[in-house]
Formats: sequence, C-alpha cells, structure tokens
Amino acid sequence: MSYFTIAFVVLVASLIIYAFRVLREYERGVIFMLGRFYKVKGPGLIIVVPFIQQIVRVGLRTIVMDVPSQDVISRDNVSVKVNAVVYFRVVDAEKAIIQVEDYLQATSQLAQTTLRSVLGQHELDEMLAKRDELNAHIQGILDQQTDVWGIKVSNVEIKHVDLNESMVRAIAKQAEAERERRAKVIHAEGEHQAAQKLTDAAAILAGEKQAIQLRYMQTLSQIAGEKNSTIVFPIPVDFLNQFVPDKNNKD
Repeated sequence: MSYFTIAFVVLVASLIIYAFRVLREYERGVIFMLGRFYKVKGPGLIIVVPFIQQIVRVGLRTIVMDVPSQDVISRDNVSVKVNAVVYFRVVDAEKAIIQVEDYLQATSQLAQTTLRSVLGQHELDEMLAKRDELNAHIQGILDQQTDVWGIKVSNVEIKHVDLNESMVRAIAKQAEAERERRAKVIHAEGEHQAAQKLTDAAAILAGEKQAIQLRYMQTLSQIAGEKNSTIVFPIPVDFLNQFVPDKNNKD
C-alpha cells in the first residue's frame, strides 16, 4: 500500500471522527452552513459536515454574573457604591449567537448601566429598605432588553450598598435623633392622657360634693400615716357645714 493511500485513509478517518460531535443535555449547537444559519442541533450525537458546516456551542445553564461595584448618586444627592449579582440563562441559542457578538459581555454592561440608572432615581432610605422592589424593577428592565438576544434574566439581587464614613456618622446621628423624637412623643402622649384623666376626675368631683369630701378625708388619712410631725391643714367651710345642724330644718 502506497503512502498516498495511507494518507488518504487517515484523512478520511479523521474527517469522519471530526464530523461526529456529542452535545451534553445542557448544550446546543448552532450550525452554520457556508456562513449562513442552518439550524440548532442537540443534545446528543450530531453530525457536522467538515468544511461546509461550522458549529458554535451554547450552554443553557443558569449563569451567575457578579456586577462590579458602581458609583451611584441617589436622588437625595448621596454618593454610594452598589454591587449586585444577576442570574440569567440562554433560552434561544440562535438569537444568542446571531443577534449579539458576545452575550455575556453585553449582559454584564447592560446590568451595570441599568443598576446605576434605576438606583439613581431613588433616595438612600429606599435603597436600604426597599431592596426587593428595586431588585424586581431592575430584573424587569434587564429581562425586557435582553429578550432580543435570547436571554432570560430570572433574578437580580443587590448585594451591598457601601457608604463613606461621614455618611455612616450622619445616619447614626439621624437614627439617634429619631429615637429621641419618639421618646418625646411618647412622653407627650402620656402627659396628654394623664391630663385628660385628671380633667375627667375633676368634672366628676365638681358634680358630687360627697365625692370631694371623701377625697378630702382620704388625703388627710394619707398625710397622717406618712408624716409624724404636726401639720396644719385648712378645712373648707363647706366641709364643716356637713356637721352643723341645719336650723331651718325642723323635725
């Protein structure tokens, strides 16, 4: 057998081996025939015609992408650094290869700009207290814009909102002032309720003379029990009249 025959057999065997490809369950192969899109194949064993067809592998598993820290100026002019994580996956392999050059880089850049744009419309308190709403808002925008690339953004999570040291001190002072305000409000409400109760009690005592007399006697009893010294206590005339017989009343 000549060398030419041997080389030809080896070449044919290599082409046959090269033509058979195995794609895993989470992979798809975008096939181009002479530069034009042909079809999407996979998973399993597929055949790619050498020199005529080309294959581009695309993974369909969820990708976890870390969004670098972004400098954000909130609506109330507070400068913060915010980073997030984005969960997405390819749902249309054809669009992911044809509609965008690099869907990973495109999604990363879009996530960064969207993060700055959305958070810049909110105040610092909202960034700290309403993360779930902000996550949903950012996720909705990303999902809508990446749909043309065959990308499905399933979740966005804001990880950290970093403040500078001066802003941390300012927030601490604000929280302390808020606690003092609440304490004063509670104290004022207690004084108001106490004054209202005293007003109600005074109205009752004013309408019943016997109630005033009983209260007077109770006060004398308390003073006598607590103090050992002599106390001069004025006695109202109305109180003494209770013990004087009424001359106009004849039996």
